[in-house]
Amino acid sequence: MSWMNSSGMALLERYLDVVTMRQELISTNVANVDTPGYSRQVSDLAENPPVEIGNLTFGSGVQLQQVTSLRDSILDLRVNQETQQAGQLSSFLGSAQQIQQLFNETAGTGLQSSLTAFFSSLSQLSANPSDVNTRQAVLTAAQNLGTAFNQTSTNLSTIQTSANVAVSQSVSQINTLTSQIAQVNQQVSAAQGSGQGAGPFIDQRQQLLTQLSNLVDISEIDAGKGSLTITTSNGAPLVVGGQSFQLTTAINPATSFQDVFSQGSDITSKITSGQLAGQIQIRDQEIPSIQSSLDTLASGLANAVNTQNAAGFDLNGAPGGNLFVPPPAGGVGAAESLAVAATDPSKIAASSDGTAGDDTNANALLALQNQTIVAGQTPLNYYSGLIFKVGSDVSNALTEQQSNATILQQVQSLQGGVSGVDVNEEAANLIRFQTAYTASAQLSTVINTLLQTTINIVQ
Repeated sequence: MSWMNSSGMALLERYLDVVTMRQELISTNVANVDTPGYSRQVSDLAENPPVEIGNLTFGSGVQLQQVTSLRDSILDLRVNQETQQAGQLSSFLGSAQQIQQLFNETAGTGLQSSLTAFFSSLSQLSANPSDVNTRQAVLTAAQNLGTAFNQTSTNLSTIQTSANVAVSQSVSQINTLTSQIAQVNQQVSAAQGSGQGAGPFIDQRQQLLTQLSNLVDISEIDAGKGSLTITTSNGAPLVVGGQSFQLTTAINPATSFQDVFSQGSDITSKITSGQLAGQIQIRDQEIPSIQSSLDTLASGLANAVNTQNAAGFDLNGAPGGNLFVPPPAGGVGAAESLAVAATDPSKIAASSDGTAGDDTNANALLALQNQTIVAGQTPLNYYSGLIFKVGSDVSNALTEQQSNATILQQVQSLQGGVSGVDVNEEAANLIRFQTAYTASAQLSTVINTLLQTTINIVQ
């Protein structure tokens, strides 16, 4: 009887300790209900092996095996994947919407008004070809058109330069995060190796991985012992165990922009998502495409106007020359350098027969607005196509962003359903554990009373 009483007391004491620890877990969970990335912790209990005495078998109580953080690795992976897409779209749209503002015709920042004004001045010239003031208006409209092309091209280059700076900044942030992930990797492995709960370290690592996903596309590989190997989606190493591998940048001589390298290999074109991918997409694809279209428009228009002006005669009866400075060969840089060559209004070749009052060549210059002089299209139609492309790119990205945001929110809700803290559930558990504690304490009192009574009887 004495052994049973002392053994029972020991079992109760162990159970009371377990209940106390479970109550402490509830307090920790509730305290972290609003902590980003925190995963609800639960206790895993197991029955102790029974004790056999003669023909009798006695239970030996319960033990706390470990504390586990509730996580779903598949949902964590899905959150990271959607975060990568969100980062790319956000980065792309940030610059694409700036580009769109450069062609906001309703706000007067596009080229259409300058193009229209130039051809309108030629229309007035055809009506009064010998008037010097009208001729000067043509030169002014041409200068304004050149300035509009110059400013638009320069503004595009500014946005491109900003994207290039952002590439270097993103690489620096990636390196900081991978270094931190490598350190946490070691902490997770050490905690699991010593039998301690690694939940808080895993939560921290998941938060870091989500931040990294926002910057660059990543793949996760279970390396065992709680450690993860992190690479880009194309296999460039970022973290292996407790070691991080830094990305670097170097200037590309052909573009003067920063390319991204991993272990000496250029991976710029292999980065597929995250903010870094969006920045590279704007810098290396979107803006060069728009600049090329602007150059095509500027060179096509300038060459056509120069050719037609050279076909006529100026106010003095001399053969016409170039109205615009001839664009560079191939048209590259034409928008940035477009300028008016003629400074004397009398040099405009409005006549086709050398007489001062003839407007035949002025009408021919005016007719260029309806001729397919720019890549098989009229100048305004070609420009409208450029505006449509810019608007379409932004619209498509916005649609994708909205869809991605919906999916990400759904996945995060599922993740929260697994890992998040439910205050009501924790309160119910607390009441349950308190009841169990009270019952155990009462049982302990009964055992003590029985033991004392037995001792008194024996005495």
